[in-house]
Amino acid sequence: MTTYAAGTPAAMATAVPSPPAGGEAAAEAPGADPATGAPPAPAGTATRAGRRARRGRTGRAAKAQRPGRTRGAGKDARAAGGAPRDDETVRPPASGAPPASVRPRADCTADSAGGLTFDVRLPGGGTAGAGSPAGDAAMLLRLRGGDGPADTVRLPLGPAEGEGTLRAVLPSIMSLPEGRWDAYLALDGREPRRLLPGVHDLRSLIGRVPRQGRTWLGVRIPYATKYGNLTVRSWLRWPHAEAGPLCVSDGCLVLRGRLYGARLSVTARLEAHPRGGEGEVREPVSVPVLLDGTDPGGQEKGGSCPDSSEPDPPFTAQLPLDAVVSGHRVWDLWVRPSSGEEPVRLARILDDVPDKGKIFTYPPQRVTGPHGAIRSVRPYYTLGNDLSLRLGCDGVV
Repeated sequence: MTTYAAGTPAAMATAVPSPPAGGEAAAEAPGADPATGAPPAPAGTATRAGRRARRGRTGRAAKAQRPGRTRGAGKDARAAGGAPRDDETVRPPASGAPPASVRPRADCTADSAGGLTFDVRLPGGGTAGAGSPAGDAAMLLRLRGGDGPADTVRLPLGPAEGEGTLRAVLPSIMSLPEGRWDAYLALDGREPRRLLPGVHDLRSLIGRVPRQGRTWLGVRIPYATKYGNLTVRSWLRWPHAEAGPLCVSDGCLVLRGRLYGARLSVTARLEAHPRGGEGEVREPVSVPVLLDGTDPGGQEKGGSCPDSSEPDPPFTAQLPLDAVVSGHRVWDLWVRPSSGEEPVRLARILDDVPDKGKIFTYPPQRVTGPHGAIRSVRPYYTLGNDLSLRLGCDGVV
C-alpha cells in the first residue's frame, strides 16, 4: 500500500513507501503524533480546529485572553472624568505569578490616631538581605493611577518580633493624599512584589473621634482587593462632615451627622448639588440643619471655629426627596456651616469599612415630580464613601 505524506506542498504528488505497522518508524513519520504515533490526517481532510480557524472562531483558551470588562465598576470614576487604573479593573496574569503560599503577607494594626503598623512576614521565614537583618528592605505604597515621584511612599522596614518578620510604620502625623495606595515589598534592589493582606486589627478605627484643633484629618483603612492584594484607602479632609444614621421613609430622607473643624450657625444648611447630567441647570436644594436638642431660634450664631476644644453636638436634617426630582440623575450632599462659608462634603469614613456602598444599602422611594412623573430616589455611598442620591425611573434606580 502507498500512502501520501501530508503537510508539504508536494504531498499530493510524492509517494512514499508505507512503513511497517506500529513501532518507532510510525512515531517518527513526518507529521505523526509524538504521543500516540498515529499518522496525520490525509491532506484535504477537514478537522474541527481547521474549520474553526477558517471561520475565525476561537476556543476557550483564546476567549479567556480577550480583555474583559467589570460590570458596574468605575461609575463614579467616570463621572469624575476617568476610570481607575488598578488591579481592581485589570485581570490578573494567567501565569507567571508566584502562588500565594510563597508571597509575603503584611499584618496591620491601626491606632486611634490614624497610624498603621505593618508586620511583613517573609515566605519561609527568610531574611531580607545579606547586609543586615533588614537589608535595604522597605514597604512601598504606590498611589493608584499616579506616576510621579510624590505618588510613591517608602516606609523603611526594620526587625520585628518573630523570625522572618519585618516592621514598617505609617505614622498618623504623616499626611497621605486621598486615594488608593497599593502595597509592595522591596528587598535589596529586587523588583518590588505585591503584598498580600494578613491579619488586620482595626478595632481602634471604629467610632473614632477626630481631635479638635488640628489642620487636617487623615483616615487610612487597609483592605484586600478583589484579587486578594493589599491596598490602603486614604482620605485627607478638614473640615469634615461625618454622616451618621439615616432613615428613608414617606418620601423623605432624615439624616443625622456631625461636623468637625467648623461650627454650625443658625444659617447652616444641608445642600443637594446636582452632578452634571442633562436638563436645566438648577441651584442646590437646601434645607435647615438643626443641632440635636435645639430649634432654629435656639442656635447660636457663629462662623468656623477649628480651634474649639469640643465639636458641635450631632445635627439632624430632613430632606424631602421630591425636591430633587429633575433632569439630573445624581445629587451630591453637602453641609454648609453658615451662609458665608464653603460647603463641606458629607461622607462616612470614621470606621473600618473601606467601601460603604457594598455594606450600607437603602430602599428606593417613589416620589412624584413637578409634571406628575413618578421617579425612584435612593441614597447611596459613592466609591469615595461620599453620600449622594441617585434617581431613576419608577421602580428602577
